[in-house]
Amino acid sequence: MGFYKYIRDTWKQPKENLGELWRKRLIEWKKQEVTVRIDRPTRIDRARSLGYKAKQGYIIVRQRVMRQKRQRPKFPGARRSKHMRRKKVLGMNYGWIAEQRAQKKFINCAVLNSYYVGEDGGYKWYEVILVDRSHPAIRADSRINWICDKRGRAARGVTSAARKSREI
Repeated sequence: MGFYKYIRDTWKQPKENLGELWRKRLIEWKKQEVTVRIDRPTRIDRARSLGYKAKQGYIIVRQRVMRQKRQRPKFPGARRSKHMRRKKVLGMNYGWIAEQRAQKKFINCAVLNSYYVGEDGGYKWYEVILVDRSHPAIRADSRINWICDKRGRAARGVTSAARKSREI
């Protein structure tokens, strides 16, 4: 087996396989900001399979999403309970929400993909792969320069997390 396959097997059951490291990471991530730019991916195997390259123009962001905040916001005025309609926002999984929030923070970048990195009782964390559309290294690379003309991929629902959400 190759190196990446061992990493993939470890991430199939991270709580059991990573042990104390998993718990320490979650505690540390909870203290950080909601959107954090990181130097290198936590799950290198998943990032590489989704298109990440360790070169200039690629940005990795860890995005925190509250697990119970997929509801519509509360109404400002009073209503009877029948007309509150605060059900879950259908058709949007946490990964898609994380991509949209990362896109809002890094306006000049396009979302390539995202993957799950952890969760606890209150939050889920995703790492979002962003590509700087105006970077010369990206514009020169024929394998990724298609993304330079695309704007708002996360908002339009064309990333892998969004497509999984939209499947019927």
